[in-house]
Amino acid sequence: MKAVILAGGRGTRLHPFTVSFPKPLMPLGDVPVLEVLMQRLIHYGITDMTLCLGHLAGLVQAYLDQRKSLTSQVRLNYVLEDQPTGTAGSLSLVPNLDETFLVLNGDLLTNIDMGALVEYHRRQDAVLTIATHARRVKIDLGVLEFDDNHVINNYLEKPETTYHVSMGIYVYEPRVLSYIPRGAYLDFPDLVMKLIAAKEKVVSYVTDCVWLDIGRPDDYARAQELFSDRKEDFERV
Repeated sequence: MKAVILAGGRGTRLHPFTVSFPKPLMPLGDVPVLEVLMQRLIHYGITDMTLCLGHLAGLVQAYLDQRKSLTSQVRLNYVLEDQPTGTAGSLSLVPNLDETFLVLNGDLLTNIDMGALVEYHRRQDAVLTIATHARRVKIDLGVLEFDDNHVINNYLEKPETTYHVSMGIYVYEPRVLSYIPRGAYLDFPDLVMKLIAAKEKVVSYVTDCVWLDIGRPDDYARAQELFSDRKEDFERV
């Protein structure tokens, strides 16, 4: 199985660190998050990888060029974007995606079972499966509920709400690519809505695995601590 890793973003949520340093190389201990993700794929026998690069692409390539113990285990290709094409648009530039394939954001720390995810996707006979995590969001304020006459009927102190959010890990069938114009800008949510409008089957794979998006400063801090304490959960080469 092929995997496409989206690693071309500018990492604006981690400024100023990512102004001159690519987000996929942000370290967890002494290992970049991108390398941890690649090691995870290798653990599941997924060794055909394409990296979609944009911002500071040369630094990512230079790092991987000197990590022969890692890259010798994979067939590694690069797609270099002169202009951003979005979180779905970049897939139109990746050649030979003619069988079921994985797509992952390059800024994740996770111990998701890739095999179970792909098996679920095939069992569902879906064109696209989105790995999904429950995320609790707390509002640190008192929330008022009132009617049309502004008469208050409820007061919620620092309420919490649970949302099911995309983990940035997807399983695609090749026919999804027909919905992505080559070289045009297209973000993933817009692709999902195009598929739904076309009556294609898009499903959610709900998991309670470890998952942190290091693009968020608070998650990055948690990821550093978690990786230090539980390295065995994230297979190392």
